[in-house]
Amino acid sequence: MLHHLPDPDTGLRALRGVLKSDGALHLMVYAPYGRTGVYMLQEYCRRLGTGRSEEEIRDLANTLMALPQGHPLAQLLGTAPDFRTKAGLADALLHPQDRAYTAPQLFDFIDRAGMTFGRWLRQAPYLPQCGNLARTPHGSRLSQLSPEEQYAALELFRGTMVRHTVIIYRDDRPGHAQPIRFDNAHWQNYVPIRLPHTLCIEENLPAGAAAVLLNQSHTYPDLVLPLDHVEKRLFETIDGQRTIAEILDLVPDKVDQSKRNGDTASFFERLWWYDQVVFDASRPSA
Repeated sequence: MLHHLPDPDTGLRALRGVLKSDGALHLMVYAPYGRTGVYMLQEYCRRLGTGRSEEEIRDLANTLMALPQGHPLAQLLGTAPDFRTKAGLADALLHPQDRAYTAPQLFDFIDRAGMTFGRWLRQAPYLPQCGNLARTPHGSRLSQLSPEEQYAALELFRGTMVRHTVIIYRDDRPGHAQPIRFDNAHWQNYVPIRLPHTLCIEENLPAGAAAVLLNQSHTYPDLVLPLDHVEKRLFETIDGQRTIAEILDLVPDKVDQSKRNGDTASFFERLWWYDQVVFDASRPSA
């Protein structure tokens, strides 16, 4: 509800004040570019003086059935949960307070409240190494930008993000805000945990793939992760209990020592980027 408050900064600072020093906050705010159609219809309703009575909301719902197919709101009408009920329709198009944030504005908002960014709830849409963009001439140029600049660029490139959802922490939180790293040996002690929206597809595969992983919560169809036979076996061994090192010990015939230290780290990092797993990183390094 922060984006509906007269002063969202005060609201987020108040939440920081009741958050434990090592706690985490799951935050969602609206994003402007994907909501262009919403803001156009909000202005349309203001010009008509559309009220919130049951009759006026019913008339609005019936009128939206005549919306041109190419209107920026048309696709959202069929997919977004905000428009599936009369209450949701009124909240989306008739709310008097509605603030949206671009990715850079969101980071400023978090910083002003004394908070720090941890991760996107769904990371892949914001990462230039994920999806079709990585295979374009701009893939390498994007990789040279800072993470914050990458996020801003990807929001513009994808164009239809309707919200930003993040995990944030207090800026005085002990330890790193994002402990998941693959540039040291500790990654082998992570416990990978599959996400519930993940599907492992084994039909109509691209050449050389043994399977393709798909997170059903992604709205962009290019965010799929092909697996070779070794990677598929490793993924199938993930049970939410075993560390990566223990998983590798279960398939020693599939993973030689060189892959164990290089290719395997890259594989589990890609699972993380593509929102196929999260990690329990609490186990101490051996």
